[in-house]
Amino acid sequence: MTKRFWKCLGTTVLASGLLTIPAVAEDRSLNDRAIGSDLDLAPLEAESEDVATMDQVTSVSQLTDVRPTDWAFQALQSLVERYGCIVGYPDRTYRGNRALTRYEFAAGLNACIDRVNELIAAATADLVKKEDLATLQRLQEEFRVELVTLRGRVDALEARTTTLEKQQFSTTTKLGVELVTYLADAFGDSADPVNTASLGYRLRLDFDTSFTGKDRLRTRFQATNLRRLNANSAFPEGPLSGATDETRFLATSVSQDGDFRLNRLQYRFPVGERLTLYLDANTIDPSIVTDPITPFNDQVLGSPSNFAQINPIFFPVGNRAGVAANVAIAPSLSLDFGYYGEDTTTGGPNFPDNKSGIFNGGYSAWSHLIFSPGSFKIGLFYANTYSVVNGVDTLAGSNASKVIGAGPVNGSSFGVQTNFRITNGLELGGWVGYTTARALGNGTKGDADVWNFAVNVAFPDLGKKGNLGGLVFGMQPKLTGTSSAALARAIGLPVGQRSDRDTGFHVEAFYRYQLTDYLAITPGVIWLTAPNHDDRNSDVVIGVIRTTFAF
Repeated sequence: MTKRFWKCLGTTVLASGLLTIPAVAEDRSLNDRAIGSDLDLAPLEAESEDVATMDQVTSVSQLTDVRPTDWAFQALQSLVERYGCIVGYPDRTYRGNRALTRYEFAAGLNACIDRVNELIAAATADLVKKEDLATLQRLQEEFRVELVTLRGRVDALEARTTTLEKQQFSTTTKLGVELVTYLADAFGDSADPVNTASLGYRLRLDFDTSFTGKDRLRTRFQATNLRRLNANSAFPEGPLSGATDETRFLATSVSQDGDFRLNRLQYRFPVGERLTLYLDANTIDPSIVTDPITPFNDQVLGSPSNFAQINPIFFPVGNRAGVAANVAIAPSLSLDFGYYGEDTTTGGPNFPDNKSGIFNGGYSAWSHLIFSPGSFKIGLFYANTYSVVNGVDTLAGSNASKVIGAGPVNGSSFGVQTNFRITNGLELGGWVGYTTARALGNGTKGDADVWNFAVNVAFPDLGKKGNLGGLVFGMQPKLTGTSSAALARAIGLPVGQRSDRDTGFHVEAFYRYQLTDYLAITPGVIWLTAPNHDDRNSDVVIGVIRTTFAF
C-alpha cells in the first residue's frame, strides 16, 4: 500500500489503496489575537485553498502523475473502479510519496470500514471481496487503540463545533478585546514633587469583519484615561519647560477621559498575489501598515515606553485618513507606501473647504523598503510631511524637537532600522532617524535638524515560551540645529540658543511574563539622564508595572 493521505475540507484521503475518510481537525487556538499587531488577520492557508477544491476521481487516467508503469497503478485503478474512494488535488495530481502516521492510517482504516458497511447495507456485497474483508478485520484489530482514540477525538470535535456554532459572536465578525493598565510613578529631584503613583488604562474593542476570508474591515472603539508622567524639566525656560513626551507610555497617553470613541476604521484587502491595499477613515500611522522592524513594536506587549517601541519618525502626529499599500516585490523584498491627510485645528481630511480635505490640508506621504533575507532584516524609510500646527511632532523627544510655533512646517524624515536574530533566544537591532524641517511662517522661515537613535537587545521566550525580555539604549528626538535665530526664538528656545543644549539618553529594561494566553504582566524601569536634552534638569527614573489582558 502507498503511504499517502490528503486533507480536503473536512475529508482525509488515505491512498493506501482504500478510500475517502473524515478528517481529524488540527487543534488550533480559537482565540488568535487580532488586535495587538495591526498587521494581522491571516488569510486562509494556501494548503487549505488547494484542498478545498479537491475532486472525486472517476478514472486513474485523471491523475497526471500516476502512470501505468507505476507499481501501485493496478491497486489505484481497482479502488477507483470498485470502491470509488480516490480523491485528487485541484491540479489533478495524486502525490503519492509522502509517509503518514499511525493515527492517519487509523483514520483511513475507519473510513474504509464505514465504506464497506455502506456497500453491504446497500445490497452490493458482491462488490466486496472476501480477501478485502479479511484484510480489514486484521487491520482493525491491529489498530484497535488508534481507532478508539480517533473516534473520541471526532466526538470531542463535533461537540466543540456545536458549542462554537451556538456561542459565536458572528459568522463574519470577530470581536477582540484588549485592556492594558499602567501602575507607574516617576522619581527624581524634580519629578518627585509633581508625581505620585497612579493607575491608568486603555480599553479597546475591535470588530474585525471579513467578507471573503482574505479581507478585513476593522472597526475599533477605544476608551482611555492615561496621562504622561511629568519630568518637570526647568530648562530651557519658558514654553519649552515642564512636561515632555519623553515619559509617554502610549501615543494616547494624554487624550480622552474614559469615553468610548471611534479610534480606527480600516478596510484591508488583497489585489492579486503581491499587492494589499489599506483604506483608512480614522486615526492611522505608517507603523499600522508596514513593519517597523523592531521586536518591541507591539504597544501593549512590547516595551513599556512609547519611544522604545518604534523609531519616532514612523509616528507623525495628526494622521486621520488615507490610503496605503504593501507590495511583495520578491520573497525577501517588499515596498510599503501610503498617503494620509492630517487632522488639524483648521480642518481635516473630512472637511471639504479649500484649506482641508485630503490634498489641501496637512498630509504625510511615506514609503518603506524592507529587505529580509532569513534572520536579518533591514528597512529604509522616508516620509514627507506638511503640518499647519503640529510641526514634526512624533510624541517623543524634547519640546524643541517638535519645531512648533514657527508657522506651517514641511518635514522630510529618513530612517534606517534593522534587526538580527542571532539565536532563537537573542535578537539585536536598532534604528537611526533624521528629520529636516523647514518652517514656512512669516518672519520665522528657516530649517531645523532633528535626530534620534536606539539600540535594543531582545530575549524572546526568556524563562518560558511567550515571555520577552528587553534592553533599550537610545536618544529621543533632539533638535541639533536651526538655521536662524528667528526660528529658534519662535519655537521657544532662549536668546542665543539655536539647538537643544545637551544630550539626554533613554535607558530602559523590562520583562514581559506571560501568565496565560490572555494575560501578561510587564515590570519595567526607564531612566532619562537629561530630560528635555538639558543636563541642568535632574535625572528621572520611572517605575512601571503594565498588565495586559487580550483575547
